[in-house]
Amino acid sequence: MTAKQLNRAAAMTEDETERESGSPLLLLPLPSNVIALQSTDRREKLRIVEALLFAASEPLDEQVLARHFVQGEDVTALLEELQGLYAGRGVNLVRVAGKWAFRTAEDLSFLLERQAVEQRRLSRAALETLAIIAYHQPVTRAEIEEIRGVSTSKGTLDVLLETAWIKLRGRRRAPGRPVTYGTTESFLAHFGFDCIQDLPGLSELKGAGLLDSTLPPGFSMPNPDDAPGLREDEEPLEDEPGAADAADDVEDEGDPDRSAPEDAEPEEAEPQD
Repeated sequence: MTAKQLNRAAAMTEDETERESGSPLLLLPLPSNVIALQSTDRREKLRIVEALLFAASEPLDEQVLARHFVQGEDVTALLEELQGLYAGRGVNLVRVAGKWAFRTAEDLSFLLERQAVEQRRLSRAALETLAIIAYHQPVTRAEIEEIRGVSTSKGTLDVLLETAWIKLRGRRRAPGRPVTYGTTESFLAHFGFDCIQDLPGLSELKGAGLLDSTLPPGFSMPNPDDAPGLREDEEPLEDEPGAADAADDVEDEGDPDRSAPEDAEPEEAEPQD
């Protein structure tokens, strides 16, 4: 053996001795293209969140999930990490109405068209009424009619109430004490909104061709707000049984002389040759 080979062997022996003695090793940072493995404890927490969301019959909020962990656990971070893990899969973890749930990936929806339950199509009057309630809530039936420019039938509101997309909020502090309407969590969940502020704005509606490009000067969109608390000009509904069912009857009695037919659309003039 040469002197150089003897020195190299001695150096290797010293390194092995230091490793066996338990000397700490210098940990180099991982390259950007290498992901650090999760600890066993964190993987178990992700599995718990995954199992809870998968077995739930409805979306769960972070407070419900936090009950299954020690106090102070960052459930939001776990959800965001799990959301990233499912981002490219056939099932995605999404947040709707402030809650979390697994949903089929949007780009694969065509595969489930045959299994989807056919929904009853809403009339034009119902869609307009729903949009007005969503953007202008809390709003009364008279205010809906003023915005639409035509009378709104009680049947239209009943259909929207049956879908559970709108609800009776309270009563306006005004003569006749009309009922005020607002949207529900079911409305947000059905249309895929996390909060009511996610409704499309003026530029988005124009881009989709849902608004005329020649709008009147000063036209602006309202800022939707579905806060559950009653406003200063609202008061709660009566607590006695059947009050909710009688709410619309009170409105009908307060305006017996309706001249326009309910849900009548303005007639368009025929073009002259």
